[in-house]
Amino acid sequence: MKYVTTSVFLVLGLVAKSQNADSLDVREANQRLDSLWITAYEQSSGPLKLVHAEPLYIDLIRDLGARKGEKEWNIGMGLTDNLSEDRYDGLVEYEWAPFDRLGLEIELPLSYYRSLRPDASSRGGQINSLKLAAQWTFLVNDRFNTSMALGYIHEFELAHPSNWGQDEEMLVDGMVFNPFFVAAKRWGTNWHSLVYTGPRFVQHFNQANWDANFDLNLNLNYMIPGTRNFVGVEMNQTVQGNGDVDITFRPQMRLGVADNLLVGIATGIPLLRENERMSSFIRLIYEPGHRHRHPHH
Repeated sequence: MKYVTTSVFLVLGLVAKSQNADSLDVREANQRLDSLWITAYEQSSGPLKLVHAEPLYIDLIRDLGARKGEKEWNIGMGLTDNLSEDRYDGLVEYEWAPFDRLGLEIELPLSYYRSLRPDASSRGGQINSLKLAAQWTFLVNDRFNTSMALGYIHEFELAHPSNWGQDEEMLVDGMVFNPFFVAAKRWGTNWHSLVYTGPRFVQHFNQANWDANFDLNLNLNYMIPGTRNFVGVEMNQTVQGNGDVDITFRPQMRLGVADNLLVGIATGIPLLRENERMSSFIRLIYEPGHRHRHPHH
């Protein structure tokens, strides 16, 4: 019996060792494939472009290090549970790269409000603004796996449709001026970090004073080996002109449905529930002509 027991443990040990070896072989194979794909992606079809996992809620104008001819359609939908009303958000945007490392974007964001109070009327829906934006990647450093960019968003705020046609109201009732800076770094082959920050100046035509805010958005994502998918968290922080600070954490994930179709999902969790509670957001990303197929996809 003693020898049988010893033999059983010996067999189990060999099986476990074999499984661990197989697991190590799979991980090493994934790492090699990821490294080969990253190298092929970054060095093909134009100047060097590094792989970065980019945020889903605060979207970049175009990929960092964009190459001429790239283009992308985005459709976004979201729901925010405010204290007194629900807000349904949507957006349609088109972004493209007319030149290497220069991205342009046009976006139409819209909102619909539904009051949670039975004695109050809802504000209804409207197209919020017309956004025009540009982003220039001025640094692509393969030694440190780092990219940096400068950008600018100009937003024409639109008046509510109920006020259109009135003499005292114009179609455009304000402007938003938003320069920003982006820095992203890949740590190894799977971990990605990114910072997106800049001031935002708002001019309302019916007010003498301007509003000034400062945004700081931080991202940490893990790209799943052998895929373009990632999971992570995005932190959106806004410092108001009066000193108030709003911070929202957004756990998020991106899934590749097809080679040129991605789905991003994010959940909003505010640190302080002064103005809003939980929120959700989904982004559909379509890349016409996308050819950088991952070996495991």
